[in-house]
Amino acid sequence: MTSRILAVAIDTPPDHADLRAFWCAALGYRETRTWTDAKGLEYTELTGDGPMLLLQPVTEPKKGKNRLHLDVVADRDRDAEVARLVGFGATVVADDPELPWVVLADPAGNEFCVLPPR
Repeated sequence: MTSRILAVAIDTPPDHADLRAFWCAALGYRETRTWTDAKGLEYTELTGDGPMLLLQPVTEPKKGKNRLHLDVVADRDRDAEVARLVGFGATVVADDPELPWVVLADPAGNEFCVLPPR
C-alpha cells in the first residue's frame, strides 16, 4: 500500500475570491467544488491539467518563506509568462539573472517559481 497526492493545498485568507481568480487564470484551471467545513470556513478545489489545488482558508497571516512551493513552467518565453502572471496580480520576489527561474508571489504572498520552457 502506498499514498498518493490528492491535492496541493495553498493557505489563503478566509475570503479568497482573488486567489481563485488568480490561480484559474494563471494555470487555466477551473473551480470545480466549494465546500464549507464545520467551523464555517470555505474551501475551494481548482482542477485542470495538473494536480488539484485546494485553497484552504487560514486566519493567521503568512510568516516567512514557504517550506514548499510550486514550480510552474512557461509554455513560451519565461519573461513573457512572468509579465502575464504579474498582470493577474502576482508580484516579483526575486529575479537573479544567474538563475533560470523567477520567484513570484501570488496575491496572498505564497511564493512560486516560473521556469523557462522545457
